[in-house]
Amino acid sequence: MAAKSKAKTMIVRLVSTAQTGYFYTTKRLRQGPRLAAIKYDPKVKQRVLFLESKKK
Repeated sequence: MAAKSKAKTMIVRLVSTAQTGYFYTTKRLRQGPRLAAIKYDPKVKQRVLFLESKKK
């Protein structure tokens, strides 16, 4: 039986810093840096910074 290898990517959640509870999900490399992106938050109707948190 072959040994299971770990996936090279992982699913992360980008959470809005406007604290609206809105989030995006995306994949990133497991060895890469943490993600941060400016994206649109429809609850406040503007672009805000989204920071990475692990998907539960």
